[in-house]
Amino acid sequence: MKLYNTLTHTRDEFVTHEPGKVTMYTCGPTVYHFAHIGNLRSYIMEDILEKYLGYAGYDVKRCMNITDVGHLSSDADTGEDKMLKGAKREKKTVMEIAQFYTDAFFADCGKLNIKIPEIVVPATSYIPEFIEMVQGLLDKGYAYLSEGNVYFDTSKLDEYYVFNKQDAEDLEVGVREGVEEDTAKRNKADFVLWFTKSKFEDQELKWDSPWGIGYPGWHIECSAISVKNLGEYLDLHCGGIDNAFPHHTNEIAQSEAYLGHPWCKQWFHVLHLNTQSGKMSKSTGEFLTVSLLEEKGYNPLVYRLFCLQSHYRKSLVFSWEGMDSTKTAYNKLIAKIAGLNPDSAEAVDEEAFVNLKKRFSDAMDNDLNTALAVTAVYDVLKAKTNDATKIALLKDFDTVLSLNLLEEAAKVREANKKAAEAAKNAPAAALVITCTTEGVDAETTAKVEALINDRAAAKKAKDFAKADAIRDELTAMGITIVDVKGGVNWSK
Repeated sequence: MKLYNTLTHTRDEFVTHEPGKVTMYTCGPTVYHFAHIGNLRSYIMEDILEKYLGYAGYDVKRCMNITDVGHLSSDADTGEDKMLKGAKREKKTVMEIAQFYTDAFFADCGKLNIKIPEIVVPATSYIPEFIEMVQGLLDKGYAYLSEGNVYFDTSKLDEYYVFNKQDAEDLEVGVREGVEEDTAKRNKADFVLWFTKSKFEDQELKWDSPWGIGYPGWHIECSAISVKNLGEYLDLHCGGIDNAFPHHTNEIAQSEAYLGHPWCKQWFHVLHLNTQSGKMSKSTGEFLTVSLLEEKGYNPLVYRLFCLQSHYRKSLVFSWEGMDSTKTAYNKLIAKIAGLNPDSAEAVDEEAFVNLKKRFSDAMDNDLNTALAVTAVYDVLKAKTNDATKIALLKDFDTVLSLNLLEEAAKVREANKKAAEAAKNAPAAALVITCTTEGVDAETTAKVEALINDRAAAKKAKDFAKADAIRDELTAMGITIVDVKGGVNWSK
């Protein structure tokens, strides 16, 4: 398997420290607001990567932090703490905000079929570990005290800008947006390991430390949590591309200074999801959430497919037109799978299974090419082999893709069965039922038509209360019905 490595800028053969085992770290959310779908693109691709590594035979141990303290609004050492900002916005405590948005993040992950890592660590639960690492860096001469804060001394490193090879001038005050002068630093690139009251007087969360009452910087948490749970040698570190600098750059600096040896060989970064007007963020007004997708009638798994149809190392432009196209493609795919016979008594064709599975594995081994992996799904449906083989392959692929292919197909198959039974039992002069909305999925169509037939039967039996109740049920589903001569027109 080859993966692009942001550290080397090449596609490298994936090699682990211990054969057959993978230690994997994911930068988790800062839980001061809902995750927008741009954030969630990274988590979808990291989920795919973890599942494919397991599919390929690795024993994967994955850890993720939950940032509930210390993340400043500039992503560096300036601005307001994001958690404090959220608490002020909603007039709640920081921990109330943290718990609410942690739960919301996990709920979104569930809707998108993102597996929660086996180890999840809130930053506030690891304060002693952060203090221990900061003290270790001070003892080794890589950190210093200045005006009450503890800073990492980047001048002690042979190389600091490991990802982008920036020049020190790139961080000159006024040149790089969002960087403010901190006169307590020895060097402009230095970063805070531990803040004390000299930084913020109104910080709600603070702890005693050898350097005074304060709280940890954002960067130290990932290093300490990773080393504590995954050991001194990390195989794979993941995150959005915006984390490469300064967050991941600082993680490497402090981790390798503390450990005294190279830390993580493979870095996996997912590029941005953009809108047609630019990068998506919580501050630009383009704040799109999973809940908003649902409100607009999209199954969250349509968004997952939308992401999989592109490569993780390409910026992806979000549009409602793109989502509509993906929704249509998803519904058509599910309808095709629903046409397969799950009760086939035929045996799986092992030769066909192996050949078609190789197309899927080859795509994923090629820098996690999920677009080609989705193509492999269509190859299965077009293949000249029996339904038992096709269903076995789709089940196999979906352990990685997690698009609920067989589950959604079963729902459509059941809805079609009920619609056929309703049509069979309908009176000879059955209603002509017409849908005037394009792209409505088969499951919804079958349910609506069954309710319209039930309403007609109630009206015929002069049970107008039941007929009105059915119309109300349809309205609650977002369905509008218009009685016409000989039938009913409906729209969604």
